[in-house]
Amino acid sequence: MLLHPQIFVLVAFLWSVPPLSLAGKILVYPVDGSHWLNMDILLRELHQRGHKLTVVRSANSWYIPENTTHYTPITIRVDHLSSLEDPEYMASFLKRNIDIQRGEGSVWSFMALQKEVITLLEESHKSSAEMVRTILEDNKLVKTLKESKHDLMLTDPGFAGGVILGTYLGLPMVYNVRWITNAEGHFAIAPSPLSYIPTIGSRVTDKMSFANKMKNFLHYGIGQYIDHLLTRPLYQGVISEHIDPNTNVYSLIQGADLWLMRVDFVFEFPRPTMPNVVYIGGFQCKPSKPLPDELEKFVESSGERGVVIMSLGTLLGSLVPDISEVVASAFARLPQKVIWRHVGEKPSTLGNNTLIVDWLPQNDLLGHPKTKAFVTHGGTNGIYEAIYHGVPMLGLPLIFDQFDNMIRLEALGVAQVLDVAALDVDTLTQALRDILDENQPYQKNMRRMSSLHRDTPLKPLDSAIFWLEFVMRHKGAAHLRTESYRLPWYSYYCVDVLMLIMSLFTAVCLLLILMSRALLKVFVKKRKSKKE
Repeated sequence: MLLHPQIFVLVAFLWSVPPLSLAGKILVYPVDGSHWLNMDILLRELHQRGHKLTVVRSANSWYIPENTTHYTPITIRVDHLSSLEDPEYMASFLKRNIDIQRGEGSVWSFMALQKEVITLLEESHKSSAEMVRTILEDNKLVKTLKESKHDLMLTDPGFAGGVILGTYLGLPMVYNVRWITNAEGHFAIAPSPLSYIPTIGSRVTDKMSFANKMKNFLHYGIGQYIDHLLTRPLYQGVISEHIDPNTNVYSLIQGADLWLMRVDFVFEFPRPTMPNVVYIGGFQCKPSKPLPDELEKFVESSGERGVVIMSLGTLLGSLVPDISEVVASAFARLPQKVIWRHVGEKPSTLGNNTLIVDWLPQNDLLGHPKTKAFVTHGGTNGIYEAIYHGVPMLGLPLIFDQFDNMIRLEALGVAQVLDVAALDVDTLTQALRDILDENQPYQKNMRRMSSLHRDTPLKPLDSAIFWLEFVMRHKGAAHLRTESYRLPWYSYYCVDVLMLIMSLFTAVCLLLILMSRALLKVFVKKRKSKKE
């Protein structure tokens, strides 16, 4: 009996389609705030592909919702609250930081700024350690997690709660990562020479003068201080009690199967890497959608001049009032229209060309053909969206890694960076005019950078999903992971081998010296006997 031609074609088509991946069970332990925004993009894509997701969240979470359709939440109640993702606290933190930065750049202001940041990190890590301890001391919850037989732990190691829980449960571990508890992620697993690899906070490029190397070394030392004297002790109690007293949080972080690194080398400086690092920088980027009607009318009213977009990201809705006045005055001098996400009282110097909004569709605006420039604090998500859409930037970095992000963009010729603490109307206006000027290199450089970023064999999001499913299919990726982190430092740097070689060399030298002295004595005695 012959098949109907249409049925034959359908069967042939289905036979040629690669088999769909088996649905897995993934335990997710995210970091709140802006980190959650890009984690949620991964989760939605995994959910669409049929995977079952369970998300561990704090009852005090600002951004991770409890009621949603694409994952099952496990809500943990903790007494110690982290202020890191509290918008009100971060606004006051920003004000204190700007006041410190206005201290004329003295050694004391630098120390005060570092102390402020370290105090905030200490509080946040303390909250993270308390949350994972609460989980591990809840026997009923632990039993449920074990019986659920998850295939994978997906976590962000910026705070180590997920790392500890995943290790305790014995799950293959995948990171959605750029930062770990004390540094940039590469520093934990790949060779990172300080002579050309900038460390967090150093604000230097990969082309370092001697002074820049000293600065880089200083900030690396600050990172080591945070690691050894702050984060390790905060997590060590729960690790010693529930995992192994002979290990530490840094070693647990190094043991992950796969690192989904939120980096693209069109933005990051070239550096050594490892086989279990997969680069997914810009995976959250996507084509723009049509704007809401009122916003579209405003953008179209800009004519050939176009629009400038300003946003300070998820946490920071506004600057301090006197700086907001400066920004508003500079915007008022531009012939372009401006859309500014600003929360709070409107500046008195606001021009007729500027539209203040509480929220804006950032990706859709950056992808609009009339958008000419992006004024940003330097957050990773916004940076990659601007690169994807080819929009040059003016950076007003405020806290954390934002300074280092903008230094990279400035070095690549696609942005200018200004010091917020010393901002004035004339400087800001001129910087904006330079960015908007077609005769300046910023527009051209950004178009080239955007072209390089998009020219990949596989979209970053598809790459991330493939490797997550790869780890689930193969129950880990041990063949990609170096075991160097298990070595003591003296073995890693071959100090033991060098000591043995030096000892043997010293022994041979001593033996030769002793033999020479003995022979010399014999020779002297023979000469004396001949003379006698």
